[in-house]
Amino acid sequence: MKFFQKLKAFVWSKHFLKHSLFILLTYFLVIGIIVFYLDSYTNHGVKIDVPNVVGLKTSSAQSKLEALELKIEVLDSVYRPELAAGTIISQDPLPTSKSLVCVKPGRIIRVQVSKKTRLVEMPSLIDKSERMAESVLKNRGLKYRKNYVPTSESNGAVLRQLYNGREIKEGTRIPVGSVITLVVGQNNTAQPVTIIDLTGLTISDAKARLSGISLQISVGVCDGCTDAADSTNAVIYSQSPEFIEGVTVPSGTTIMVSAEKR
Repeated sequence: MKFFQKLKAFVWSKHFLKHSLFILLTYFLVIGIIVFYLDSYTNHGVKIDVPNVVGLKTSSAQSKLEALELKIEVLDSVYRPELAAGTIISQDPLPTSKSLVCVKPGRIIRVQVSKKTRLVEMPSLIDKSERMAESVLKNRGLKYRKNYVPTSESNGAVLRQLYNGREIKEGTRIPVGSVITLVVGQNNTAQPVTIIDLTGLTISDAKARLSGISLQISVGVCDGCTDAADSTNAVIYSQSPEFIEGVTVPSGTTIMVSAEKR
């Protein structure tokens, strides 16, 4: 009994009550400070609707998001040639109108943007046949022109591959549609002939132009032609090999043309 009497007297003593009150006040003060800090740090109660930035250029989207205290980050670029370069095609998070989700100030909106060029790796064409080199380039979406140079060996083989006038190594990434110059060896005695632009000429005029040159002409397509007269007077709208100023072809090359009746 004496123990409980002493305990009761201690609990109700001024010393115990004073320190207990001090501990409680300290506890509530610390908890209050922590709650206030967390509310301030996490912007408790502050919500921002995520706007829809798909279809906007990156610069316009950045201005729009910065005005809302949001940030933008470009994750990657996707080949979309039908869109202007830098057009946003997706975003994360989605706009609030679709996701019903709001965000805090400072949130990063991650986007994908479009690009108009797609890169491919340049193959090695050295010592490959002219025909094989053409096929490889076509399969990779690359264009080509050919220059022929005399050689004592490697007849019809690619000796050099050039891009913008400079040697290009295997594995170099270049845009689809780029033009590669193939330097092809030729060991016959005939001199290469500069190719002629036949587009816009009639078949008869084209044949006249080639009569004094060691080049041949063959009509592959003649739209609307029904008889020999139509074919003679049809106008050429494309040719293969195509005309590129200064490019030469082997003597005796046949130029395949497409024409239409006018």
